[in-house]
Amino acid sequence: MKKLILAGAVVAGFAINTAHSAEFLVEPSQIEDRKAVIATVEPAKMLLARARIGGTVVTLKAKEGMMAEAGEDLAVIVDQKLALQIKGLDQRIQSQEALRLKAEADFNRVSELFKNGSASQAMLDQMKASLDVATRQLSALNADRDVIIQQTAEGTVRAPATGRVLTVPVSEGTVVMPGETISTLAEDNYILRVELPERHARFMHEGDNVQIAGRGDANNTEDTNSSVKTGIIRTVYPEIKGGRVIADVAVDKLGDYFVGERTRVYVSTGTRKTLLVPRVSVFERAGLDYVRLTDNREIIVKLGEVRGDKVEILSGLKAGDRVVSK
Repeated sequence: MKKLILAGAVVAGFAINTAHSAEFLVEPSQIEDRKAVIATVEPAKMLLARARIGGTVVTLKAKEGMMAEAGEDLAVIVDQKLALQIKGLDQRIQSQEALRLKAEADFNRVSELFKNGSASQAMLDQMKASLDVATRQLSALNADRDVIIQQTAEGTVRAPATGRVLTVPVSEGTVVMPGETISTLAEDNYILRVELPERHARFMHEGDNVQIAGRGDANNTEDTNSSVKTGIIRTVYPEIKGGRVIADVAVDKLGDYFVGERTRVYVSTGTRKTLLVPRVSVFERAGLDYVRLTDNREIIVKLGEVRGDKVEILSGLKAGDRVVSK
């Protein structure tokens, strides 16, 4: 008698629990497959600050890791020969100025004589030509001096754009040649560079979303980690190298990452049909995963990927089954 009462209580308790549970109809769902790959943080553009003149680096302000604004001075290069050339030109300019003044005085004197009829037109023209030549030679010397002054000013190496200094291959006292790299900068706009096997190339398109896992967490997943970011494929390169297609992903707030740092991303590789059930409807017993149907049967299932509040069922259920969802 006691066994019958106990059994009845268990059945009644299960009936009450079922009454408070919701039913879920198992139907095929179209889901997007995502492949986890490793992406590398790269600058959108690699900038080179180069020397425009040859000489000696007398001042070096660039340091690895510093942020440089566009136009900020990174180094100063001095060529001692330029200063000597300027001094030489200054002397030549003074000499030419004296010749010009003499030519001007001769022209004025001949002009007065010409007015009095004491000088010929040919003599006046000759003095005028001498004055013009002296004036133009003085202008040419001043222009040469301006060129050297500009070369001296070009000894200042400036940042071509705003970015972070990555390398500084020179030091103060180093002798450099024109065009030699003084500093390498990463533009302050990082991207993620992704490489995928070429079989996935047809699934990648500009504008597609990409999930970026949390920084420094090797075990995170796109469904369980709250630090997952979303990026957009900006460029899919048309050339396949080594059997891999390369794409650039634009992501906000990558400025605190290191250039070359790697992180996990999830890229779409097509869609497929599968069965999904609420995660709360799955329970574990003796190391196996079960779901309970509305007819009170407990079915062993094989679980797949987690998709938000649902989980993929690889085996054990079929379309049309009704699952008890707590």
